[in-house]
Amino acid sequence: MLKQLASNMAIAMEAVFANKIRSLLTALGIIFGVAAVIAMLAIGAGAQQEILEQIKLVGVNNIVITPVIEQTEGEVQAENAGGEARKQKNLSIGLNFLDVESIKSIVPGIEVVSPEVVVETSVSRNAFHRSAKLVGVENSYFEIAGFRLLEGNFFNEEHAEMGKPVCIVGKSIAAKFFNGEEPLGKYLKVGKHWLRVIGVLEERLISDKSISNLGIRDYNMDVYTPLSTALLRYENRAMVSNAAIQEAIRNSNMGVDQGKAKNYHQLDRLVIKVADSDKMNATAEVISKLLKRKHSQVVDYEITIPELLLKQQQRTKNIFNYVLGGIAGISLLVGGIGIMNIMLASVLERIKEIGLRLAIGATKRDIIYQFLLESVMISFSGGMIGIILGLSIAFGISQLADIPTLVHISSIALSFGVAVTVGIIFGITPAKRAASQDPITSLRYE
Repeated sequence: MLKQLASNMAIAMEAVFANKIRSLLTALGIIFGVAAVIAMLAIGAGAQQEILEQIKLVGVNNIVITPVIEQTEGEVQAENAGGEARKQKNLSIGLNFLDVESIKSIVPGIEVVSPEVVVETSVSRNAFHRSAKLVGVENSYFEIAGFRLLEGNFFNEEHAEMGKPVCIVGKSIAAKFFNGEEPLGKYLKVGKHWLRVIGVLEERLISDKSISNLGIRDYNMDVYTPLSTALLRYENRAMVSNAAIQEAIRNSNMGVDQGKAKNYHQLDRLVIKVADSDKMNATAEVISKLLKRKHSQVVDYEITIPELLLKQQQRTKNIFNYVLGGIAGISLLVGGIGIMNIMLASVLERIKEIGLRLAIGATKRDIIYQFLLESVMISFSGGMIGIILGLSIAFGISQLADIPTLVHISSIALSFGVAVTVGIIFGITPAKRAASQDPITSLRYE
């Protein structure tokens, strides 16, 4: 049996190589179909991987509240000294710690609330100096964001209660300012104050696209300090200083138009982790109503749910992948039809050969195997070329279009298996047609 199969395979190979150009043209549909399948699955897997990485960056089940300086609502009717009605804007105290306490005590299903204050400043040590962001946070920030320490410790109760001058630095800050040194216990000058380094965070790989899409910072270049330290030693916009009052009076007397609205929010960001992901939209709606009431009907905040935005992006990309999959499937179908047409034409061209083989003892099964093997060989070679082309396309898309791609062995196996299956399915009809020829009529065929 094996010897007979090997003989049929040798005859099939001889027929394929005798018509190289025709065989290559026949396999084009398979080649492009397999390449399209691999490229499509690579784009889909790359998109999925990117979404997962971005979800890790923003955390799971998080609601993010950011302040908006320009007020969009909150106008009320008021009367001036002459009794005339006029419109007057409500004033909001902005995003602050009172909002944090209200959310914790009123809104159900909240696991953690993490307030943040971001101060644009500079970092100096020895001869090195550069601009950076000082981020005032509580330890809950590191829990929500999934940060881990490379070395050192997080803030303790004394640091938080007393506003101690300590900090935790990102990996890039540690590498730049403590190159070859042990950073723990040493000091960095951040703005006007010296902060003692008590911890170094593990590096977080963040692409420029993620920074742009999610509105996040390069965490590796940040300096983190207790929230109380940032408010006491650097900036607390909720407190009105005598200098600020004098400046406002001076500008008013001089008729200076401030023009650009000034940030009056005590907090720069508020991240809320919800226990049940199914209730994130409802929770966000409750928080929005709560904040609007506390801010005198002024919408000076923006509430976003990063995970839902990322899932929406994933759904959009999935639709794109389905379209690509449909195109790939059509290519494979056209390739299979092409194989069947060429093989049927080959049967007509080789009627005498078929009749001669039947006359000298070949069985109908041998003829079926011969033509079926030819069809499979064409689809097999087309599949191999398609794999190489698909990998090249995936690599090219990743390099030239800056779209992440990820090729799995399973996608290669799937596309190749489909190609061979197409060869078998569309090769059966020509093979049966060849085997059904009458040997005497075939030998007389001109």
